[in-house]
Amino acid sequence: MIKKEKSWTEFLLQLDDYTPIIPDVVTDYYLARAGFESDNVKLKRLLSLAAQKFIADIATDAFQHSKIRQQNTQLKAKGGKDKRTVLIMDDLSTALQSYGINLKKPDYYM
Repeated sequence: MIKKEKSWTEFLLQLDDYTPIIPDVVTDYYLARAGFESDNVKLKRLLSLAAQKFIADIATDAFQHSKIRQQNTQLKAKGGKDKRTVLIMDDLSTALQSYGINLKKPDYYM
C-alpha cells in the first residue's frame, strides 16, 4: 500500500473515536437542509472537521485583521492601555472577503 493511502486509511479509522467540536446532530441538521443524505458516520465527521477548519481559518484571519486595526489606532492614540482584542464586523467582513463571501452591513438603516 502506498504511504498516502495508508495514512488516509489510518485517518479514517481515527474518525471513529473522534468527537468533533461541531456535534453530529448539528452536522446532520445542516447536511439534511442542504439535501445531503448518508448513513456513513465517518463521512459526516469528515465534513464536520472540514467545516471546523473553515471556521477556524476565518476566525484566525479576522483576529489578524483586528490586531492590525488596533495597532494602527494605538499608534494614532499613543496612550491606549487597553490590551483587549475587540473583533468588529469590519474585521469579519474583510476576512470573509478573502474566501469569496460578501458580508456587509447596510449603508443606512430605515
